[in-house]
Order: sequence, then structure tokens, then C-alpha cells
Amino acid sequence: METVALIDYGSGNLRSAAKALERAAAGCHASFQVLVTSDADAVRKADRVVLPGVGAFADCKRGLSEVPGMLDALEEVVHGKGRPFLGICVGMQLMAERGREYGVTEGLGWIKGEVVKLEPADPTLKIPHMGWNELDIRREHPVLAGLPERAHAYFVHSYRFAVERPEDVIASADYGGPFAAVVGRDNLVGTQFHPEKSQETGLALVANFLTWRV
Repeated sequence: METVALIDYGSGNLRSAAKALERAAAGCHASFQVLVTSDADAVRKADRVVLPGVGAFADCKRGLSEVPGMLDALEEVVHGKGRPFLGICVGMQLMAERGREYGVTEGLGWIKGEVVKLEPADPTLKIPHMGWNELDIRREHPVLAGLPERAHAYFVHSYRFAVERPEDVIASADYGGPFAAVVGRDNLVGTQFHPEKSQETGLALVANFLTWRV
């Protein structure tokens, strides 16, 4: 049985994310244990890691940093062991080098770029961006396998990940201009949208993540 660590650092939509992971796991042929945890040692031992995130970049980074040993455990399991990692919303944004929400905050620095304010070209579009948008898949990736063209996903955000390297953008969406909807490289993947709220699209993505062999 594989263990999926869903990190509890006080800034995630844990209940919905755990439920989505459990529902997706039930449809897979392998067995998974979904562990909601703030225990760094449990994360070190996990086969897969999910980092959710709701709120401001700085608050989430502070919350993650305040969990004893968690930053070191993430580095060890994600970079040292190369285990599959999924970041959700601000959990995805934390992979950036820095965030510019309420000042400049250092991110995990796993994917080049920074998190900046979402500024639609159409000034009538409201911020935060809340609702369903089409995904424009830029390149094939196992985590998006089987998703239909123009699959819809649910977004809630006021900031976006301005990714430096185009090849790290797996899918984009449009809200008065394109923005990164799915980013990733190597064993890392992250979604700006909420898979746990994205119905069939979200469940398919989570199921693909659970069976992703890096």
C-alpha cells in the first residue's frame, strides 16, 4: 500500500482535498492510504506528497515554515527521493522562487518564476477570479492523461504564477489574458485550480497523480 501525505499546515482545504484523494484512490487498481499530517517524519516516509493552500502566499509560507522540520522533510522527500509532488492553488504557487503578495516572500524555489497579482486586460473582470475556466493543455503530461480538450476546472485566486521557463507550463487558462493553470517539471506538478472542486476533471487529475510513475 502506498501512502499519500496531505500536509496540514493550517492553510489548506484539507477536508475537500482528502475526500478527493480518497475518491480517486477508490477508483484505482492499487491501494493507497491518505494521511492528513503535520508530522515531518510521516512526510519523509510518504510515497507521494500533496501540498494544498488557501489564502495569501506569505501566510502559507509562514505556516509551512512553522511546522517543525517540514521544510527539510519536503526537500528530502521531493528532491532527495524524487517522490511525486502535487501542489494545489497556493500550494502550487509556493513552488515559485518568490511571491509578491503583501511584500516579497521567498518561496520554495523549485520552479523558476514568481507569483504576481492577476491583472486582467479587461478591467470589468473581477478579482478574485472565481469560477470555471477551460484548460489549454500546452504539452502532454501523465497527470493530464485522458482529459478532454478544453476540460473545465474551478479557480479561486487573485495572484498567478509568472513562470520563467515556458516549458514548465503544462496547461494555461484565460481570464483577461493567459495564465499558468498547471505547472511542473520532473517529479513536481501543481495546479492553480482546485482539483477537489473541479468534479470529473479534478478527480481524473488526482487519479492520474496517484498512479504517476516518475
